[in-house]
Amino acid sequence: MTADLWKKLRSFIATSDTAARSKAVETIEYETSELEHIFALLVMGSLIGIPAPPAQVALDLMPLMEEELILMIDKIDTAANPLSDLFSVLEIN
Repeated sequence: MTADLWKKLRSFIATSDTAARSKAVETIEYETSELEHIFALLVMGSLIGIPAPPAQVALDLMPLMEEELILMIDKIDTAANPLSDLFSVLEIN
């Protein structure tokens, strides 16, 4: 009986560890995407009135910003409806 209890306890701890690691990865991915949004605002901020970096810096960074530009256009589409923005964060199709 004691061996069975230890086996269940180990199984529970392993499952908890897996869930915690998965949640940690999801949190880091979300924070990374938010940092990318901030980066996009810094580079493309002139579109919404934030002082822009020098033009040469912005043009040099443009090839790296392709995904962010697509994301900004998607954000414009979902900006009118907060519920759709929530679903876009949760990646529900």
